[in-house]
Amino acid sequence: MRIPHQLLGLGLGLVLAATPVAGAELRDLFFGEALYHAYQGQYFDALQRLDTELAQYNGLDEPSLDTLHYHVNDAEFSVGDFELHYRMHHRAGRAIKAVLEGAVDEAVRNEAAFRLARIHFQKGQLEEGLHALDRIEGTVPPGLPDDIAFLRANLYMATGRPSDAVDELDQVQSDDGLAGFTAYNLGIALLQSGRPQEGIEQLDKAGLLAGGDGAGLAIRDKSNLVLGSILFESEEYERARRSLDRVRLEGPFSNQALLRAGWAEATAGSYDRALVPWNILVEREPTDAAVQEAMLAVPHAYSKLDLHGRAAIRYGQALELFSNQIERVDASLDSIRGGRFLDALIREEVRQDKQWVIRLRTMPDAPETYYLMELMATHDFQTALQNYLDLEDLRSKLLGWRDSLDAFEDIIRLREENYEPLLPGVDAQFRELDSRMRLRLAQRKHVGDRLQAMLTVPRPEYLATADEGIAGERIGRIEKRLGDSNDPDTAAFRERVARLRGVLTWRLETEYHERLTAAHEHLNELNVHVEALTRQYESFVRNRQAAMHSYVGYETRIKRLRTAVGDAMQRIDIVMARQGHLIETVAINQLKARREHLVAQQTQARYAVADSYDRAARADIGEVQP
Repeated sequence: MRIPHQLLGLGLGLVLAATPVAGAELRDLFFGEALYHAYQGQYFDALQRLDTELAQYNGLDEPSLDTLHYHVNDAEFSVGDFELHYRMHHRAGRAIKAVLEGAVDEAVRNEAAFRLARIHFQKGQLEEGLHALDRIEGTVPPGLPDDIAFLRANLYMATGRPSDAVDELDQVQSDDGLAGFTAYNLGIALLQSGRPQEGIEQLDKAGLLAGGDGAGLAIRDKSNLVLGSILFESEEYERARRSLDRVRLEGPFSNQALLRAGWAEATAGSYDRALVPWNILVEREPTDAAVQEAMLAVPHAYSKLDLHGRAAIRYGQALELFSNQIERVDASLDSIRGGRFLDALIREEVRQDKQWVIRLRTMPDAPETYYLMELMATHDFQTALQNYLDLEDLRSKLLGWRDSLDAFEDIIRLREENYEPLLPGVDAQFRELDSRMRLRLAQRKHVGDRLQAMLTVPRPEYLATADEGIAGERIGRIEKRLGDSNDPDTAAFRERVARLRGVLTWRLETEYHERLTAAHEHLNELNVHVEALTRQYESFVRNRQAAMHSYVGYETRIKRLRTAVGDAMQRIDIVMARQGHLIETVAINQLKARREHLVAQQTQARYAVADSYDRAARADIGEVQP
């Protein structure tokens, strides 16, 4: 049994894994910003922000105090996902390997191994992908076992081991999210493993599944189309018709289904029934290959029904359509050679639409895209085109960054003009205040040191009040003047002075502890003011430095960045030219092939219209021969 290779393919349900942060409390704003850009498909912006956040996090002395600490594993995984979606496969693999080889939980390591295997699969490194899956053992995060089995099955199918893929796909039959992909892939795996009857039955089941979203409906349609084509090749025309009838009329596979449904009826000899799907098909987009084939199939059916006049008219319509389409192909070739194809692809208003590829075909001022829908839908072309679009986006960003450097220079100039006249006066006042502050701080330190020493060596005289200090000095001078004279009057004065000295000493000795405690309290109260003063001082120093740093020392850095931006733009221009030439060459070759096919169909229609007119004429005189 031969399976049409253009219809055979894997249903890959591998998309960006839902970030574990989704649905949980998000504690890091910058990680959330990166996710915001990623969910909009802006993976470069997401990488730019998340790389910066992770670099700052890894440079912290105590990263556990940073809010990214709660999401660091998710962030590391997300870097790999973003790089993978930005087609940076090498960096994505390195990022996930770093997690895989780090000291992480078993579940985290297993998830990293799965993601690494997925990267290898998308890069076509199939054996490496299987090796990465073999590293999974022990605890696996919830919901991941089915994804692992599904990926392993895809790897087996891609490496020519369909029987092993069947065993793996049997394990994921219960996963609703993968139901359509699993059912389709299981049918293909059964066919490839030499079990055609089971494969047909499985594809029939896949074609009957309820599709909840666009992807589910599309895979259901593809299952029915492949099944119908297989049954058609097996000459089981009635079963093929039933399968093809299940394909939606508005789905992506509807044109092929209508065409094959008609041929199934025609091959069975029911040309009148074949006209039903074909007549629906010929009213659709004339640039579609299936529609153009139907333009010849319809008059062929009329001819088989001996309606040669109607066949001649429809052949004439087909001939006119092919002539018009050849002109359109020529216009497309001229437009592409003129460089307008790439200009049409980078239109911002087109790229913002999810259906932008389809819209290109209907744009009257973009003839270069009329015949490239099939080409533009291929994975290789989409990858090449996306690379070109990413280069264009990066070029736009570089232009924006270059303009930003001019803006930075203006800001720096304005800051310098603002601060330079002010700073000399501010510095003079600061120096005066700084000297006074240093003096007071030295005095405070001296008092503090004395009080600390007095805890072990009491010195009551240090705690005398100002009046007590003056009185003590006066007593000392009086004692000095009295000297050692034995004069009775002098002796009497000496006794009175001694009593005064005793009173002063008594007060200082008896009140020493209370005064020491009060001195410490006052010193602590002073500490509050000193701390406030210190904070103001440090704040001023920081602001002074910030003012200076806001416009000093940027010239070299800006010059270096401007040079780097210029070099990057030169490299991007070279790579864009090469990539654009490659895209244009592929498109031109595709159009040339389509033109040759259209010329062949035009020639066929030209001969057929003449033959139909001849048969119609002979039918009028009863001379039609079989």
